[in-house]
Amino acid sequence: MDKQEPRGIQLPRRRFVQGLALGGVAAGLGLWRGNAQAQPWTPRTELRGDHFELEIGELPVDFTGRRRVATVVNGQLPAPLLRWRQGDTVTLRVRNRLAVTSSIHWHGIVLPADMDGVPGLSFDGIPPGGEYVYRFTVNQAGTYWYHSHSRFQEQTGLYGPIVVEPRDGEPHVAQRDYVVMLNDWTDHDPETIYANLRKQSGYYNHGKLTAGDFLRDAGRDGLATALADRRMWNRMRMDPTDLADVSGAAYTYLVNGRTPAGNWTGLFDPGEKLRLRFINGSSMTFFDVRIPGLKMTVVAADGQPIEPVTVDEFRIAAAETYDVIVQPSADRAWTILAQSMDRSGYARATLAPRAGMTADVPPLDSRPLLAMSDMMGAMDHGATAHDMGGMAMPGMMDMPMPSAPAASLATGPEVDMRVATPRSNLDDPGVGLRGNGRRVLTYADLHAVDAPISPRVDRELTLRLTGNMQRYLWSFDGQRFSDAGPLRLKHGEHVRIVLVNDTMMTHPIHLHGMWSELESADGRFQARKHTVVVQPAQQVSYRVSADAIGRWAYHCHLLFHMEAGMFREVVVA
Repeated sequence: MDKQEPRGIQLPRRRFVQGLALGGVAAGLGLWRGNAQAQPWTPRTELRGDHFELEIGELPVDFTGRRRVATVVNGQLPAPLLRWRQGDTVTLRVRNRLAVTSSIHWHGIVLPADMDGVPGLSFDGIPPGGEYVYRFTVNQAGTYWYHSHSRFQEQTGLYGPIVVEPRDGEPHVAQRDYVVMLNDWTDHDPETIYANLRKQSGYYNHGKLTAGDFLRDAGRDGLATALADRRMWNRMRMDPTDLADVSGAAYTYLVNGRTPAGNWTGLFDPGEKLRLRFINGSSMTFFDVRIPGLKMTVVAADGQPIEPVTVDEFRIAAAETYDVIVQPSADRAWTILAQSMDRSGYARATLAPRAGMTADVPPLDSRPLLAMSDMMGAMDHGATAHDMGGMAMPGMMDMPMPSAPAASLATGPEVDMRVATPRSNLDDPGVGLRGNGRRVLTYADLHAVDAPISPRVDRELTLRLTGNMQRYLWSFDGQRFSDAGPLRLKHGEHVRIVLVNDTMMTHPIHLHGMWSELESADGRFQARKHTVVVQPAQQVSYRVSADAIGRWAYHCHLLFHMEAGMFREVVVA
């Protein structure tokens, strides 16, 4: 498939103004009077110490030439960078100036349940005009972030980065340290986006296969093969282009609050080492990140140090963080490119020795398609290799083929697909990254530098990630949150949680309050994470030490999946 020209290279006037003033945020009324290019750019505020005053409010913004109102903290988008020190007790007084209840969740921070910031579980939320004082000791170091856990406020801008400095200093010396926060902004009301998805799950998928694609495939593979392929997907009522629920049709992708045209820039002197703290604070987007011409050495995942691994590219899910070290030796600019997984758009930033320098933005990779390896198994349609015309689809030969659907894996109104024999390998970079000629990070590359918290397993708990794509229903074990009781863990026990993805979507699963210690297929400890990605038709396991008493949230971190039901309460008592 031919490569696409990246959006943002040929920009109409409406797109050209985006991101030129305060990273796209209108501070004051200047931008609203139309003088966007006259506004100076101001760096994001950084707050240090152990006492913080934060105020949730609204701010007029213009990222695309359309005036909108964002939900912000201290008048900023992203919210201020919070710098803490490991071992300190921090106090954060949060005032809510909105007309609705709000909240802040400290993502990945291990703390008492009443400080976690999830309305309805750990507290009642912060009422309009009210305040809440968060106070807890920071017993960890690394890169994290914070965001609202109230309806869709995260999508409208309530998010910000956190850096916790280790008490003994950083193990990897760098001359410069930058946060690179990725987000997906939309001019649309998130309630409208959610309603559109509920009515038509592919509403924002503008990359569906066309008659032209069919003619191309027939010319390449033969008419019979192309027809058999289309019949197979139609019989299963599934779409091989179904990679992202919300695409660049609705999203403008940001780096530190700057659009591709705004071009956030981090400065360096040639030969310096730079630590880049990547945070995916988006609501619905997976990004594939690379810096063409530069190797990246990954030194931390979800804030926790790992054995360094050098790569060309990595995929970062919503809510994940990765720290990388780069060393630009040449006196020139370098592009940071973050493609959306469905290749419908990108975020872009620059590393440069002098302000104003830019580098070429490479063409986006070809739009990927799901293969049988992304969904193979016994489904409700009873599809087997024979039923599919004996097709040797990409990846099919790598998948175990059941002779018949498993009777225990029932489908129905809540569940439209089941995988009888999921794969458990961690060395797959995922759809769109396989065999692209670049060294791509996988979970198999992550190796913690310290021992696991949970050295033993007292019991095992299996949960299936389920859904009905056509009805836009998402769940655990076929039960939406509204119909499910809590998962109960005994305080002090060590539990292996096994997740089986019965859907053709990739899900980042986040457990609040406790670490998720990722395992290899043979049960060896890999890395400590707060968000674990499960690919289609994949089984992933991790150990949890139930050492935090209270009520905790457990959910997919794709915002609309969580709201549509892929959420559970976990009770530790």
